[in-house]
Amino acid sequence: MTDAIDPVALTKRLIACPSVTPADAGAMAVIAEVLEEIGFTVHRFVAGEAPDGPVENLFATRGEGGPHFAFAGHSDVVPPGEGWQGDPFIPAVRGDLLYGRGAVDMKGAIGAFIAAAARITVQKGTLSLIITGDEEGPATYGTVALIDWMNQRGIRPDLCLVGEPTSTHRLGDMIKIGRRGSVNIWIDNEGAQGHVAYPHLADNPIPALVKALDALAALHLDEGNDWFQPSNLEITSIDVGNAATNVIPATARARINIRFNDEHKGADLVELVRATVAAHAPVATLRSVISGESFITPPGEFSGMIAAAIGKVTGLEPQLSTTGGTSDARFLSRICPVVEFGLCNATMHKLDEAVAIADLYQLADIYEEITRKALGC
Repeated sequence: MTDAIDPVALTKRLIACPSVTPADAGAMAVIAEVLEEIGFTVHRFVAGEAPDGPVENLFATRGEGGPHFAFAGHSDVVPPGEGWQGDPFIPAVRGDLLYGRGAVDMKGAIGAFIAAAARITVQKGTLSLIITGDEEGPATYGTVALIDWMNQRGIRPDLCLVGEPTSTHRLGDMIKIGRRGSVNIWIDNEGAQGHVAYPHLADNPIPALVKALDALAALHLDEGNDWFQPSNLEITSIDVGNAATNVIPATARARINIRFNDEHKGADLVELVRATVAAHAPVATLRSVISGESFITPPGEFSGMIAAAIGKVTGLEPQLSTTGGTSDARFLSRICPVVEFGLCNATMHKLDEAVAIADLYQLADIYEEITRKALGC
């Protein structure tokens, strides 16, 4: 068992695995190897089939009894895109920065947490890692499957820290105590195709759909509240697939997304959209996917503990926030209180994604402090 793991060196090893979701490309093997070296029992399993899978998942545990503190993260990354200064999967240090896809989101955080765990040689309670390869994709066979696996074995953490890149300008300036929910809705309005010169022999589906979309855009969902900004509905696509100039199309389609706060449930919003559309396009059909419900971990002992650890290492007092997109915290919040904290997010999903080397070392220090406090050691 070793107590010396360099978070930068480990992050480099992980970046070198081209784990574009849902591919693993060896990332889980690297994580498992290092965790086993520092005394963790590692469980790995594959879930799902194409096109959303197969997905590699990992659960690692060390110690026993309570309290049980968990760290959650993902080894998959988004596609790198074209135009990088170098190969996105060959980690490169230029100046004070480490470049590579996943450096920030979120292989750096995984490397920092494992380095922190290696320093804790005398442990109370249970420490675990919940790592998936399906966060950047549909999230169908990742953390959801891990939670099912844990439930089948009666495993339930008391607290969970998710290592998403939550910092904005400086490491430690923001942590996330909640997230908005998200629902996508597809609307299909059927008509009857015909010649534009003979509209009486056709049924144009576009005007009714446009009226329905106008009514949806005018909806006022809420004012927001103490911890959440107002919910917002956005029209993200309108399409008729019509290449001709003299044809009335048979179908008009649209897609909307709603990001909603804790004053709503996804199913209720779907029904609101359904009723609004029906008033203007009564034959339209809807299909919906609720990516996640809104959640919040109210400010208290857990967020205070994380804020104190950040303050001790960086001198900053972090802002508590619920902004941003969705994360796997939306699933983990069903089983225990969840807070998210990690690296600066300025370059995540961008070309030449990079992390400050100093931030990786500081993050490991913060994670060590949080873990010691959470386990009482």
